Amino acid sequence: MLSSLTLGIISFTMAALVIVVAGSRLAHLADELADRTGMGEALFGVLLLAGVTSLPDFAATLSAAIDLRPDLAMSNVMGSMAVNLLFLGIADIFYRKANLEHAAASSVNLMLAGLLIVLLTLPLLAIVTPNVSGWRIHPITPVIVVAYLFGLHLVLKTQAKPMWFPRLTRQTVADTPSQKYHGSLPEAWGRFSVLAIVTCIAGWVLMEAAKVIADQADLSDTLVGGIFTALATSTPELVTTIAAIRYGALTLSVSNIFGTNCFNMLVVAAADVGYPNGSIYQDMASIQMTWGLVSILMTAILLLGLVRRETYGLGRIGFESTLILGVYATAISIVVMMG
Repeated sequence: MLSSLTLGIISFTMAALVIVVAGSRLAHLADELADRTGMGEALFGVLLLAGVTSLPDFAATLSAAIDLRPDLAMSNVMGSMAVNLLFLGIADIFYRKANLEHAAASSVNLMLAGLLIVLLTLPLLAIVTPNVSGWRIHPITPVIVVAYLFGLHLVLKTQAKPMWFPRLTRQTVADTPSQKYHGSLPEAWGRFSVLAIVTCIAGWVLMEAAKVIADQADLSDTLVGGIFTALATSTPELVTTIAAIRYGALTLSVSNIFGTNCFNMLVVAAADVGYPNGSIYQDMASIQMTWGLVSILMTAILLLGLVRRETYGLGRIGFESTLILGVYATAISIVVMMG
């Protein structure tokens, strides 16, 4: 679709800007719909906002997989998950009243962090295990889907009947519904749907431009996917997370990140299904394991922070935010040296 490096860069930049604008509006609508539907911020963030903000990753990753670019596809989705977790550290810097993981304490967020660690191990197992003869997809792929659905079942049960409650402190921000709405509920859903479609189209354009940039600039698919497209397709998560904090929807900001990463595991499964040359896990470079392992490490660190609930830390951010910022910087250095 795009033929020159200049056109690719322009298209990449424009698509990224569209994602940023749409993402900021999605956060406000998500907070409103969470209140008006009675779902609450945590559940809405997991079931709907996470899916919508993952659309650029879905479109970009599936496009690369169909185009026989396994490294570009998998580094994009795996790199995006690490970037999303990084965004929680950045969001903690923006929220100055207390450690974000302290203020947004929720049993649902704890469950999501644990579920994400489980899901992240599955594609890594697929990489190091042989494919079953005669199967076009790896047996791990349907397991990922089943594990995700079972995990959602646990999340819903946790939301309905939690067996663990965070200790309420002066810094804890409860999910309090607002009563100030603009327009009818169907109109709000309509705006939400339009923004979701725009975000998805922008994600597809972004990946098409990334392919051109990788080819014309002689950059590796791993480097382009794991850093450039991962950052660009993850901008909805950053924008919606920061915007949710501005609106006071702290639970939504955290559940959106964890929920998005859990949903991205379905994107991994879709990439395996859409890849024409058998299982995508067998054709991608081993460096892709780096992003998966880094994401597991970052999620585990954040889980420790959610349980510990440090009120203030170095620079008024939690110890977990400091650690994940350092882990991501180290991971980028490794990928650049190896990519």
